[in-house]
Amino acid sequence: MSTRWYPIFQRNGPQLRVFLPNFWLKLVRTPEPQPKNVITFICSMEMTKYDIKNYLAKIYSLSVVDVRTRVALGEIKRDRIKNYITKDDDTKYAYVTLPKDQKFGFPNLFPEKNKEKKESEDRAIEDSKKGFKNFLDRNKSRPGTPSWFSI
Repeated sequence: MSTRWYPIFQRNGPQLRVFLPNFWLKLVRTPEPQPKNVITFICSMEMTKYDIKNYLAKIYSLSVVDVRTRVALGEIKRDRIKNYITKDDDTKYAYVTLPKDQKFGFPNLFPEKNKEKKESEDRAIEDSKKGFKNFLDRNKSRPGTPSWFSI
């Protein structure tokens, strides 16, 4: 399925046939915990369960046991000043179940910092908090005076 235009046919010219699918999948992390063999995707609204299963099997060589989908309605907003309503696009979620022996884990893109570096950053934050508290405490005896007035 494609809505993209192909080049115009020209006599004695080569036939250019390119398949450009409109399907896409986006891997997302769910806020609630799920089993290790369940992966969540946001997919295009036109995809069916069979399309998702074939897409993952053919392109990524994943063995898929089950696919469940749901459509989440977009948020409806009302502009109170101009009095018009807008609605965000609906999204389709696909929950893909892998075999029990396969597990999926998100890669660690942001590894832990060194402990020494983290401790030095924490000390710097604490020092800046103490300095700001001292700055605020200077004007406690003079209520109503702005903080920029004291030197």
